[in-house]
Amino acid sequence: MTPKPAGPPDGGWGWMVAATAFAVNGLSYGLLRSLGLALPDLAEHFDRSAQETAWVSALALAVQQAASPVGSALSTRWGARPVVMVGGVLASLGFVFSAFARSLVHLYLGLGLLAGSGWALAFAPALGTLSRYFSRRRVLAVGLALTGNGASSLLLAPALQFLLDTFGWRGALLLLGAITLHLTPCGALLRPLTLPGDPPAPPRGPLAALGLGLFTHRAFSVFALGTVLVGAGYFVPYVHLAPHALDRGLGGYGAALVVAVAAVGDAGARLVCGWLADQGWVPLPRLLAVFGALTGLGLLAVGLDWGGPLLAAAGAYGLSAGSYAPLVFGVLPGLVGLGGVVQATGLVMMLMSLGGLLGPPLSGFLRDETGDFTASFLMCSSFVLSGSFIYMGLPRALPSCRPASPPATPPPEMGELLPVPVPQVALLSPGGPHSTLDTTC
Repeated sequence: MTPKPAGPPDGGWGWMVAATAFAVNGLSYGLLRSLGLALPDLAEHFDRSAQETAWVSALALAVQQAASPVGSALSTRWGARPVVMVGGVLASLGFVFSAFARSLVHLYLGLGLLAGSGWALAFAPALGTLSRYFSRRRVLAVGLALTGNGASSLLLAPALQFLLDTFGWRGALLLLGAITLHLTPCGALLRPLTLPGDPPAPPRGPLAALGLGLFTHRAFSVFALGTVLVGAGYFVPYVHLAPHALDRGLGGYGAALVVAVAAVGDAGARLVCGWLADQGWVPLPRLLAVFGALTGLGLLAVGLDWGGPLLAAAGAYGLSAGSYAPLVFGVLPGLVGLGGVVQATGLVMMLMSLGGLLGPPLSGFLRDETGDFTASFLMCSSFVLSGSFIYMGLPRALPSCRPASPPATPPPEMGELLPVPVPQVALLSPGGPHSTLDTTC
């Protein structure tokens, strides 16, 4: 039966949906981040360059994100539950097929096309469903779900290195296929939820189903442009952080430790930032721009080894990138309303794929030309910083002074642009040391 509450329950079964999204995130992005450990073995086995083998992860990431609007559209028509379950089967088959690859083309088809398509059907519907279950604690719930990425990387990075050493890359991919199949029972836990304001019938026509009409809104277009630029650099460490550590002479388990440290910082920051965003002390667009810029600086630190060892730089990058992640999805209900949040989530994934398809191969090309990954991380840092600058064009991303108004209570769900509480600034009155609260900035 489909429950029909008066609004988002902000808890209850929503926490089970959050746990499901946590697992889906870990079995997609977390696994993809750890997969970079297998790229050197693939390059050696097939006698190919770093640029060519990087296309394996780049295609998987690009297909997963570019096809996410399809997953969202199918979810609005058939519901998230069956779509995510089918996605789990497809992703598992992609790993099993790739375990028997005879060329890189087979890996492009297996991991890139098949597994990427399965992840596309799983991630966006799961995260979009989660956003519909929460209001006051939405960003915290999204942050909790997105910690699955870091937790999975923490476990899978050393586990995958062990599998590679013990069974070789073919056996490791076969076992990863069995692990990925757990996406299917995760999908069964996504209970449908009907909310006031939902359209009475599914959208008609492919353009309406994909939600492309959202680009007619200026704020969403600004958000889209910034997200494309950030995506061009954000996912490079998913593919090349481990090889970068190997180039610095850390060895297989040392590289796995670097990935794990970044994952721990990433996971912890998602929870802390989610809690901070839900307090309403700072508008979400402003937090998005700030933590996007810090992520760009973190990538710069990884490339230049600022602050000492690569391990410390990777931890700083993980903290900043983890803080950015929940904000990307947390701003969507304020931009498009709860009725369009599933479609908007798919579109965000597609937008990030446009940059994600470019970043890792370009990074691999710079590695082949220069002999290390320094130029690669400088390049991806510039992309992320440029996207963060674009985010400053969102409403309330920059401070402005205006007459004080009472703080708003839960954000409305009709697509208003994020009227979260703004802290009052105490100004000294000319008559003495006592402060008055007469403006907000």
